[in-house]
Amino acid sequence: MALNYAKRMNNIRASEIRELLKLTQRPEVISFAGGLPAPELFPVEEFKRVAEEVLDEKGTAALQYGPTEGYLPLREKIVERMKKVKVDLESDNILITNGSQQGLDFSARIFINPGDVIICESPSYLGAINAFKAYEPRFVEVETDDEGMIMEDLEKALKENENVKFIYVIPDFQNPSGKTWSLERRKGLVELANKYNVAIIEDNPYGELRFEGEILPAVKHFDTEGRVIFLGTFSKIFCPGLRLGWVAADKEVLNKYVLVKQGADLQSSTISQMEVAKFLEVYDIEEHIEKLKKVYKKRKDLMIKTMEEEFPEGIKFTNPEGGLFTWVVLPKHINARKLAEKALEKNVAFVPGGSFFPNGGNENTFRMNYSNMDEERIVEGIKRLASVLKEALQ
Repeated sequence: MALNYAKRMNNIRASEIRELLKLTQRPEVISFAGGLPAPELFPVEEFKRVAEEVLDEKGTAALQYGPTEGYLPLREKIVERMKKVKVDLESDNILITNGSQQGLDFSARIFINPGDVIICESPSYLGAINAFKAYEPRFVEVETDDEGMIMEDLEKALKENENVKFIYVIPDFQNPSGKTWSLERRKGLVELANKYNVAIIEDNPYGELRFEGEILPAVKHFDTEGRVIFLGTFSKIFCPGLRLGWVAADKEVLNKYVLVKQGADLQSSTISQMEVAKFLEVYDIEEHIEKLKKVYKKRKDLMIKTMEEEFPEGIKFTNPEGGLFTWVVLPKHINARKLAEKALEKNVAFVPGGSFFPNGGNENTFRMNYSNMDEERIVEGIKRLASVLKEALQ
């Protein structure tokens, strides 16, 4: 049977991460592949009580349709949470989405015509690349250093390319590199976006998972013209299975997202929104986040220490101050996709880095997650991976 699909389907590929995760479901596999939170830290018992209270107090409303914008008490609580990153908003600036991934898809629908230019970090988040690719843009990658995008290279990209629709960035503990932007780069980004009249999509799933130092102001904090669109989520600080995120933007911009959501799914789950709002009312989510940070920092430190001890010379990796990932750069002649096959033979998994570069190349890189495996499996997994690396380098 040959059906007549839309041309855009030619641009859509299965997510390499999601496909890889299917292979890592086997219990014997030590997986550093997904960006999965630690399941043992999910507040299961507390959530049972919250779910029962919601049904007891507002059962019929919880099971009914709700407004597209989202449940007002939850939006109000998000407004309060946004103050942590120095962003002052009102509830009318918030739209609840099905995870921040939906915010990425909506951004593509709203801004991208075929042939338009999207500027992103090099490397950038694979899920965003896949969401944008469906709408047939051209990607321009900008090099980064330890402080974020290099502003001279960004301005060059803005000067030399017509129809730039937005700059997509992950300023805090970037996926996949783990890097964090400096304050000066955040300010510089907004100044250049103002100068060249382009939007900024600020994706911030990891910003609250800072192990050291103070949480930095969001790029949105420096927004003077309403061109920064902030994407947030409860997936990394609470429970990803709830699929609840949000878009924070100026009202005129947010209205476009509301219209798109009405066509996509009408609204996010009423009962899930009520449950999260109730949890935030009854329990201290900051205490929960502190537990996450303590565990993740310990696992990150152990992973980095074991990599330093076990990996052969000539291999570089980042040591992030928060988030879920470290980024590994191999000698140029080593292909991480082939390395991943060898590692899977030893029941260790990671994500090859080539897919994080929308224009290809850089196959000598890969991403490692440290949040999901316990300490014993982290050490064993790194030792197995080190043996694979040593074979490849010989």
